[in-house]
Amino acid sequence: MGIDRSGLAEFLRRRRGALQPDDVGLPHGQRRRTGGLRREEVAALCHMSTDYYSRLEQERGPQPSVQMIASIAQGLHLSLDERDHLFRLAGHQPPARGSAGDHVGPGLLRIFDRLQDTAAEIVTELGETLLQTPLSVALTGDLTSFRGPARSIGYRWFTDPATRRRYAPEEHAFLGRLFVSGLRGVATLRGPGSRAAHLAELLADNAEFRDLWTGHEVGVRHRDVKHFVHPEVGELEVNCQSLVDQDNGHLLLVYTAVPGSESYDKLQLLSVLGAGLGERAGPVGVAATDGDRRD
Repeated sequence: MGIDRSGLAEFLRRRRGALQPDDVGLPHGQRRRTGGLRREEVAALCHMSTDYYSRLEQERGPQPSVQMIASIAQGLHLSLDERDHLFRLAGHQPPARGSAGDHVGPGLLRIFDRLQDTAAEIVTELGETLLQTPLSVALTGDLTSFRGPARSIGYRWFTDPATRRRYAPEEHAFLGRLFVSGLRGVATLRGPGSRAAHLAELLADNAEFRDLWTGHEVGVRHRDVKHFVHPEVGELEVNCQSLVDQDNGHLLLVYTAVPGSESYDKLQLLSVLGAGLGERAGPVGVAATDGDRRD
């Protein structure tokens, strides 16, 4: 399958022209002579240089990698059909569809884009964080930096002590049950050979996980109130609301605190101090190394 340079360039130009700043959470600005987004705005949304993106629209440059095309599909807020079309234009086979995918649907993404002053994240059915707002990073650390099995909070719970330190000790027993119950449910739904089943196999040597797994508990539900322990501001009690994207199996989690409470004041402080706090104190992950991400 070869790259269709003219088709790719035309599709990118059309999709860029169809998007408005409000669609992707950007300010509209005063001096916008034409409709649609600017190339530099799309490049920023896709985590690449303006020069690289411009070359694609001009039918120039090397064939973009699978990772780059996935980033463009997400940045342009494409539907799954549009994403698959983009992959084929770029000369790649589209990723398999299903709840194991990382592509966030445009509807959920539009809501997420409007929550940039709130602690919010989008996660998969395995608890893999795909996107975080700046305040979410300040609250919990950068959870999108993990790779491999460690992307799943259920896996990290039993292998990474730093993950547990983010939660109040009195909740640890419940959270262990919650993560194991969730993993068992997904593994049963997706079947042998699934990523969920593979995670369970990787954790089989962990005594705590093994004891909970053999208990065969299912249906444990998230509590509406969570108690985080932040290394800089201390304990926070936050409410967690969720929105489900049934088509992709993704959850939008939104964390808020009761106005006037001590936790509310701490969240306000974190919003002022910025994500740097969360990045410095967050759990250790493996950073992304996609070589063409910024070229």
